[in-house]
Amino acid sequence: MKLSTFTDYSLRVLIFLAARPERRVTIAEIAGTFEVSEHHLTKVVHFLARNGWLASARGRGGGLMLGRRAEDIVIGQVVRDTEGQLRPAECFDADADDCCLSPVCRLRDAMAEAVAAFHAVLDRYTLADVVRNRADIAQVLFFPRRAAP
Repeated sequence: MKLSTFTDYSLRVLIFLAARPERRVTIAEIAGTFEVSEHHLTKVVHFLARNGWLASARGRGGGLMLGRRAEDIVIGQVVRDTEGQLRPAECFDADADDCCLSPVCRLRDAMAEAVAAFHAVLDRYTLADVVRNRADIAQVLFFPRRAAP
């Protein structure tokens, strides 16, 4: 199962903020670190702020920070909220289901079970769990990369 770019960026932003929770950062700083579009990241940040996962402060000394403790941010919930309802096959969308097998197919049940298991695993992890190696993450994110020779 492949997550959308929006979910990928959402998780990256949260990891970035959790890696150094004592400092505020800008969208430009995050975009530069991950080499992604500031415009797209702005949409992600707006969504995360609207859902309370991050907070922003304007003005001098402003920037982005976590809106909740990392221990209170459940990865499964972030994925559910950023992805919406996962539809691994056409038959999961009644309005777009043109598959002739739908009335008799049992694969749909197996796939629904797989999606539930996917969410159940992610629900066991918080943002704090995925940044336990904070020093290693900081080494990758916050120190200048050397140019390839």
